Amino acid sequence: MPDKLPPHPNRGGSISRRQARRRAVEMLYEAAQRDADAVTLLADRVGAVEVDPVADYTIAVVEGVTTRREQIDELLSEHSQGWTLDRMPPVDLAVLRVGVYEMLWSADVPDAVAIDEAVGLAKELSTDDSPRFVNGVLGRIGTIADRLRAVL
Repeated sequence: MPDKLPPHPNRGGSISRRQARRRAVEMLYEAAQRDADAVTLLADRVGAVEVDPVADYTIAVVEGVTTRREQIDELLSEHSQGWTLDRMPPVDLAVLRVGVYEMLWSADVPDAVAIDEAVGLAKELSTDDSPRFVNGVLGRIGTIADRLRAVL
């Protein structure tokens, strides 16, 4: 897995996977706060001169999470032990959605990397309790990820 993604013409220089993932979380969070469609928000940003470049991986993650959101949210509801999606901090929910998407539908991202990256984003972007919460939820899903991939 390359550390840097190749530059896209009209989107600026190389952006690391970590930066692209963080940008996906930010876009999903913003869309939720605005009650807007994340893909539409993304489309407005791609190629726009007044915003930072949008990496191809960010696009893939936002589109993937949006396409699979019903399945992702169902899994999160089942494995969040006592937490409803409405009770979760919106940033945590965006981080969890990206983590589940990467574990189950990004073939080039190992489960451990998806969990580790999600925990890191929770440390950067959310509350002191969020990393442990994100790790617990994704860890539970990770234990059955192979079975889930076989049926999803």
